Amino acid sequence: MKYTTVLFDADNTLFDFDTAEYDAITGVLCHYGLPSSDSIIAEYSRINLGFWKMLERGEIKKDELKVKRFEAFCERFGFDVDAAEMAHSYMIELSKQSKLLDGSIEICEKLSGRCRLYIITNGIKSIQESRFSASPITKYFNGVFISEVIGFEKPSREYFEKVERQIPDFDRSKTLVVGDSLSSDILGGINYGLDTCWFNPKGKAAPDGMEITYVIDNIDKVYDIVTA
Repeated sequence: MKYTTVLFDADNTLFDFDTAEYDAITGVLCHYGLPSSDSIIAEYSRINLGFWKMLERGEIKKDELKVKRFEAFCERFGFDVDAAEMAHSYMIELSKQSKLLDGSIEICEKLSGRCRLYIITNGIKSIQESRFSASPITKYFNGVFISEVIGFEKPSREYFEKVERQIPDFDRSKTLVVGDSLSSDILGGINYGLDTCWFNPKGKAAPDGMEITYVIDNIDKVYDIVTA
């Protein structure tokens, strides 16, 4: 076994976050009687992603992110809605979304008897715990590390230090980070001296000079990497 510990990102690596976000924001807009369209939802997604990137860079706190993204969204479309209430409604809706990406259950089932699996996520504690507990994938994991509990966000070194302290017999040379985000999962893993596997189903170009260990377009390929 080349790797004995695998740190899986959650959203858009194992969990279908794009669908979860779409369904959750659609439900919120419907609740408030606001217009809903693919273009409006895409704009929310763009705004939301921007705030998460700010969080990764340490430019905003998570408690601020929860509401400020909806302040920006409401301002963008002129929605006369209390942003804090809208944010709360969205978190409730999102916590109900636990759909997995194709192949997620299969790869975790195949790996679970051969190595230790953990989830590493920057998500919000209440949301992620609800989604994970409702998912059939949970039984395959030895633990879940949520940044809001850890106290630091990926890609910070402090996040990975705390993860290491909580995994018995942690061996960096035998640990693989698997994720879809270059700025969070992959950069964090590289900076901490871990091998990384970029899940890149859309075939995006990797930045020049970024020393990614593996690039895959299908999550099932993790098995051959881990068991080589």
